[in-house]
Amino acid sequence: MTPLSVLDLSPVTVATPGSAALRNSLDLARLAERLGYTRYWLAEHHNLPSIASSAPEIMIGQIAAMTTRMRVGSGGVMLVNHAPLMVAERFKVLEALFPGRIDLGLGRAPGTDQVTSYALRRRQDGREADDFLERFQELLLLERGGLPENHPFRSVTAVPSDVSLPPIWLLGSSGYSAELAAAVGMGFAFAHHFAEHDAASAMLTYREHFKPSATLAQPYAILATAAVAADTDAEAERLAASADLHFVRRAKGEYLPLASPEQAAAYPYTAVDRERIARHRARFTVGSIATVRNRLLTLVESTRADELMITTMTYDHAARRHSYELLAEAFGTATAA
Repeated sequence: MTPLSVLDLSPVTVATPGSAALRNSLDLARLAERLGYTRYWLAEHHNLPSIASSAPEIMIGQIAAMTTRMRVGSGGVMLVNHAPLMVAERFKVLEALFPGRIDLGLGRAPGTDQVTSYALRRRQDGREADDFLERFQELLLLERGGLPENHPFRSVTAVPSDVSLPPIWLLGSSGYSAELAAAVGMGFAFAHHFAEHDAASAMLTYREHFKPSATLAQPYAILATAAVAADTDAEAERLAASADLHFVRRAKGEYLPLASPEQAAAYPYTAVDRERIARHRARFTVGSIATVRNRLLTLVESTRADELMITTMTYDHAARRHSYELLAEAFGTATAA
């Protein structure tokens, strides 16, 4: 059966402030370990009222400390926001404390708006161009050596120096990251939950062009997708209404905490809003355990995903817990655990 993992954004709702959302993440991580989930990744977003996950490195340490088996990582660190040396040292520290259990997922986007992105990086070099590839190469050269003799960072060592970086994963929502991950021989995670690009196209491109590396001999692709499972299709639809409204508001530039299902049901949707919801539902799996399992298995088949990573945004934390319990039951991870 396909391994299951968790992508957690620490959702903030109208009744759950950011501080409580972070504590809910700790609670969900404990549950995920008991249910046999393979890995637990934390997102990086900034200045978004609906997401409390702004510092994945801190949450990774907290979650790894209270679990024993599950891999814990970033989904991902937005490299354009950080100096590569800082990323290297933070994740070497995590790897030293929790050997063999840390993942370093790297994303290209800033995870926020342009102004916030500038605020995050203006004390670095101040450039506004996309310099992800340059930062990525610098991170690898700091780890593996190979900086030119005249390079100002030639004498810099990321510490602790006796620890290697954990496995690096490239995250993407288009074909670019798939091709890059394949070229450098790293794991690839596709963000199906928000990507406009076809998931199967990106993931099959990655697999077809993969070049084995010293760190990964065979391609390994994770499909990150949004899902809400409940005891019945009707209950799942009720819970998913919060996410539907959230998507509609974001399309209008309204960034607000997640509303309750009742608030979502009362919202005066326009015809354009309902069209947007219908398009969004193409990459959002909602339903009972049987409905969700069948649709997710179809996704796995079409993308040849090696692993499914589920992100679930619900108003009620108990409903989110139950959704992950049902998914674990559907895919047999709870029995295996």
